[in-house]
Amino acid sequence: MGLDYPATRYDPAPLVDLSERGERDRLSRSALRAFFNIVDRWSVRDEDARKLLGDIAASTFYAYKKTPDRRLDQDKLTRISYLIGIFKDLNILHGEAIADRWVSLPNRNRIFGGRTPLEYMIRGGVQSMQVVRRLLSARRGGL
Repeated sequence: MGLDYPATRYDPAPLVDLSERGERDRLSRSALRAFFNIVDRWSVRDEDARKLLGDIAASTFYAYKKTPDRRLDQDKLTRISYLIGIFKDLNILHGEAIADRWVSLPNRNRIFGGRTPLEYMIRGGVQSMQVVRRLLSARRGGL
């Protein structure tokens, strides 16, 4: 006998299929604009921002920065999505000044081992971004 879930009139939002070119076209410009706004607010150096996007070439990074009308691949959109969620959670949990500095502050949480969350995310890539996102979402009661 399976679990019976309560009836609801709300359906879950459909998943965005990032493997579809049209979806990536639709989301890429706003994702890049959000990314550059976030790394600016966090005072992330360009070299580190490139690493957050998957260690892209400097020429590609500056082309994105100059003209954000580019199609991103699924990996870059996923990375940016995590960073947007982290940014949102930080601004819910903390005042703006702390939220913008948090990624650059050494953290005693066992996850970070005394490093900054930014260092942790650069070293661990997408998986570490997911861990940081889940940590912050849990702290604000979102998970």
